[in-house]
Amino acid sequence: MNTFGKIFAILFCGFILNSTGLNAQTKVGTTIGQFLKITPSARANGMGNSSTSLTGEPSASFYNPAVLGRVEGFNVQLTHNEWLADINYNYVISSMSIESLGTFSFQVISLNSGEIDVRTVEQPLGTGERYSVSNVAIGIGYGIKLTDRVSVGFQINYLQESIWHSKLSTYGLNFGVLYKVAENSLTLGASISNFGPRAKYAGRDLFIDHDFDPAKHGDNDAIPSEIRTDEFSLPTLFRVGVSYPLQISEYNKFTFSVDAVHPNDNDESLNLGMEWQFLDMFSLRGGYRDLFLTDSEGGLVFGAGININFLTDYKISFDYAWSDYGRLEQVHRFTLGIQF
Repeated sequence: MNTFGKIFAILFCGFILNSTGLNAQTKVGTTIGQFLKITPSARANGMGNSSTSLTGEPSASFYNPAVLGRVEGFNVQLTHNEWLADINYNYVISSMSIESLGTFSFQVISLNSGEIDVRTVEQPLGTGERYSVSNVAIGIGYGIKLTDRVSVGFQINYLQESIWHSKLSTYGLNFGVLYKVAENSLTLGASISNFGPRAKYAGRDLFIDHDFDPAKHGDNDAIPSEIRTDEFSLPTLFRVGVSYPLQISEYNKFTFSVDAVHPNDNDESLNLGMEWQFLDMFSLRGGYRDLFLTDSEGGLVFGAGININFLTDYKISFDYAWSDYGRLEQVHRFTLGIQF
C-alpha cells in the first residue's frame, strides 16, 4: 500500500477509536435540511449505507461524488422510498460519461408529507385548515478518474424547504476522493456532504400584528411585525469507507464494506454491509447501520437486486431494501436503473 493508501487507513482507524471512546453531548435537532440525510439507493441501503467506497451506480455519488469518475456510459436511476409516517420520498439521478472529460450528473430529491390538519390549543381537533411540508434538492455533479487508481468528484446542490407558507433556501457542496489499492482489491473512500452556508425561514406565516403596550389604550394595537428566526447550518457529514471484493468462484462474488460517519449534529457511528453476487445477475445484501449511535432506532437492513442485460449494450437493474427503524417500524426502498 502506497502513501496515499496509508493516509486513508490512518484516518479510518482514528475515526473508529474516536467514535468508540467519546461520549460528548450531541447536537441532535440543530440543523436544517434533514431530508438530505435520507439515503436514496436501495443497493447501498441494503448494505447498511456503507457505500463511501463502493462503485457501480450513479446514486452512490450521494455518499461520495468521486464514484462518478468510475461510472461509464449513460445511466438513469429512480428511487421510491416509503418513508416514515407515510411521507413520500423520491430520488432520480442521471449521469453521462464523456471520454477524456469525466462523468457529469444531474439529480433531484423530493420529499412531501401530504396534507396535515392544522391543530391549535384552542382547537385540538383541527381548525379546518390543512398544511404540508415539502422539501426539494436539485444538484449537478462531476467526477473524473485521475489515474487508474484515484478518482475525485464534487456535487453542488440547491435546496428549498417549505412548511405551509414559510420557506428557506440555500446551497450545499459535496466532494470526495476514491482510491483503489489494486484492481479487484481494497478500495478506500472519503467524502464531505452538505457543506454550505447557514439559512433561516421566512414567509407570511411569520407576519404578526403586535401591540407594544397592551395596557395602553388609544395607540395602534396592530402594528405590522415579523417574527425573526435564527439561522441554522446544514447537516454536514464526513465519511470514510473501506470495501473489499472477494471472488469465490467464476459465478460467486462477495463484497464487504465498512463506513465511519461523523455528522455535525449527532454522534459518530459505523455502517457495516455485505453483498453476495451470483452470475453477476442476482444479489443478496445485508448489513447494520448506525452502530454505536446513541439512542438509534433499529439498524438491521436486508436487500436484494437483479441485473438484466439485453440488446447487447443495455442493462436494467432493480433493487429492493428493507430497513428496521425500531419503534418507528420499517422502511422500504425500491430503485430502478437503466444503463446503456
